[in-house]
Amino acid sequence: MKFNQFTANWHYPTAIRAGIGRIEDLPATCQELGITSPLLITDPGLADLPMVQAALSNCQQFGLKCAIFSQIKGNPTGDNVSDGVRVFKRGEHDGVIAFGGGSALDAGKAVALMVGQDRPIWDFEDVGDNWLNVNTAGMVPVVAVPTTSGTGSEVGRASVITDHENHMKRIIFHPNMLPDIVILDPQLSVGLPATLTAATGMDALSHALEAYCTNGYHPMAEGIALEAIRLVKDYLPRAVQDGHDLEARAQMMTASTMGSTAFQRGLGGMHALAHPIGALYDSHHGLLNAILMPYVLKANRDAIETKLSRLSRYLELEGSDFDSFLDWILTLRKQLDIPHSLGEIGIDSDRMIEIGIMAEQDPSAGGNPIMLNAQQYADIFLSAVHGDL
Repeated sequence: MKFNQFTANWHYPTAIRAGIGRIEDLPATCQELGITSPLLITDPGLADLPMVQAALSNCQQFGLKCAIFSQIKGNPTGDNVSDGVRVFKRGEHDGVIAFGGGSALDAGKAVALMVGQDRPIWDFEDVGDNWLNVNTAGMVPVVAVPTTSGTGSEVGRASVITDHENHMKRIIFHPNMLPDIVILDPQLSVGLPATLTAATGMDALSHALEAYCTNGYHPMAEGIALEAIRLVKDYLPRAVQDGHDLEARAQMMTASTMGSTAFQRGLGGMHALAHPIGALYDSHHGLLNAILMPYVLKANRDAIETKLSRLSRYLELEGSDFDSFLDWILTLRKQLDIPHSLGEIGIDSDRMIEIGIMAEQDPSAGGNPIMLNAQQYADIFLSAVHGDL
C-alpha cells in the first residue's frame, strides 16, 4: 500500500491538510493564519507525550511563542473553558491549537470563542438565535489537530460543554467556531488504545448513521454519511486489531471527519440520550453512543426500514433489510468488545425519568426520525440499562 495516496488538501467544510506526517506543517499553518503566539490546548493525558512535546518544540523553533494548557476534563466544563481563557489572556496569545480528542477540540474551540466575549458561555447555547449574541470580532483563529477518530469536532461549528452546576451538557454554537485549518495526520492516532479506538470509532459511526437516518433535507450530507459508514465497516475492525495499521488509521480519521460534516443534516436519539447520561454519570460519549445504538435503531424501526435496506445493499451485507443491518451492528459491537448494556459500565436506572425528560429536551432529539416523548426515551434508556433489545 502506498500511503502517499492519503495526502491531500481539502477545503470542505474547511481547509483540511490530510496525510501522514502533516503535523510537521503545524508552524507554517499557524503563520498562515497570522498566529504568532498560539495556546496549545490538549488533553491532560497527552500533554507530556512525545507527540505534543514535538509539536510544541517545532512551533518554538519557528519562532512561535507557544504554551500548553491541559486542565480539562474528559467531558469539558464551563469552568475548564474559563480557566483556559484566563491562561490565554495572561500569556497574551493570539490563536488556539486544539490538539487531542474531542474534549480538547471542544474546549479549544470554546476558549477561542470566549476570549473575546463579555457574557457567560451559556448565553451562547445553541437555542434560538443565541449565536447572534457573539462578538465575532473578539474570536481568535483555531488550528484543529485531532488524535482520535470519533467526535469529528475538528470540522464542527459547536462545542459540547458540561454545565456542572446544573448537571447537563450544553451545545455552544456559532458558525465561526469552525476551525480555520485542520491537520489530519493518522500517525497521531497510532498510540490510541484498542478500547478507545473502538469507542471513538463507534462514535464516528453514530454521527454518520444518525445523519443518514434523519429526515432533514441535505442530499450532500446524506451522501457523505453513506460513505463514512462504509469506511467504518471496512476499517474500524482493522484499526482496533492493529493500531499501527496506518491505512486503517487514515481511513478512520477521514470517516470521523465525514461523520461530523454529515451531521449538519441532524442527529437523533442516540445523542439525545448520550448527552444527559454523559453529564449525569461522566461517562465516555462515544462508548455511550455505541451501547445505545441498537436500542435507538429499534425504536425508530418504522421510520428507517427503507433507508437501512438501501444502506445494507451499499455495505454489501448478507441481507438487505432492517434485521440484517441490526445484526451487523450487534456483530460489530461484539467484535470490538463493546458492552451490550449500560449496566455493564455501572449505569443504573435510578434516574431514568430525569434522563427521559432531558433527552426529549436535548437539541439532538429534533433530528430523530420519530418524535419521541420523555417516557419513550426513558423506556429506551431502561432497555439499554438491562440489555433488553
